[in-house]
Amino acid sequence: MTTVAAFGQALKKDSVASVKMPVLFVGHGSPMNAVEDNEFSRAWAALGRALPRPRAILCVSAHWETDGTRVTAMPKPKTIHDFGGFPPELYKKQYPAEGSPELARLTRETIHTTSVEPDLSWGLDHGAWAVLCRMYPAADVPVFQLSLDRTLPPREHYLIGGELASLRERGVLIVGSGNMVHNLGLMEWTDKPFDWAVEFDATLKNLIVKRDHEALIRYDRLGPQAELAIPTNEHYLPMLYTLALRGKDEKLAFFTEKVMLGSISMRGFRIG
Repeated sequence: MTTVAAFGQALKKDSVASVKMPVLFVGHGSPMNAVEDNEFSRAWAALGRALPRPRAILCVSAHWETDGTRVTAMPKPKTIHDFGGFPPELYKKQYPAEGSPELARLTRETIHTTSVEPDLSWGLDHGAWAVLCRMYPAADVPVFQLSLDRTLPPREHYLIGGELASLRERGVLIVGSGNMVHNLGLMEWTDKPFDWAVEFDATLKNLIVKRDHEALIRYDRLGPQAELAIPTNEHYLPMLYTLALRGKDEKLAFFTEKVMLGSISMRGFRIG
């Protein structure tokens, strides 16, 4: 490579990395959103067009729980079809984005709350690719994932999230992917939501707007609706990672707001 070409590439890389990236929480819902044309897939596509161009994407997905915290460090992560009972077209869907061993290493060095180990076996689960295939359909932005340590309490997840702040300055788009209200045991194949799900989704929205992160961390104290809405917390925790990254003067905007299938909140928001 010539000196001029190398300088040009470095300049381009630095110009991307110099943009402080927003932070997203996406209510990802059904993996069918990856192949269906609906209000959510269209909202995610519009979001991808509106965002600054990221250098890479770090996804904290509800669908990767581990003992200890791990970060994918392979150069070419596989597409994981971690679900069952869906149409063949969904299993044929691939998202061949590259990984980023370099940024995975930087992430490990950035987090001090806990030890983070590199992972070479996971890939991209549907919490990541089913959303990102709509936002960046060309799969031309590197993607890596940070796992949820199932042994940690919510406050520790929030603290880890806050330690990712410097990655935003390096052009990394951080995406939490889950669902604020998520009870598959009570889910119904209808568009009519349960009253308790709508009410608790509104409660969480109000706490987010008010920046009452302490109440959101201690969600188990929010009454009986919390037990229905969050029977297990793997879909809730990615939201805490994103909220921990909100700066004092940063704006917050909701890009999807709906409870569907009775007990699934598709609410998503952007910080910055």
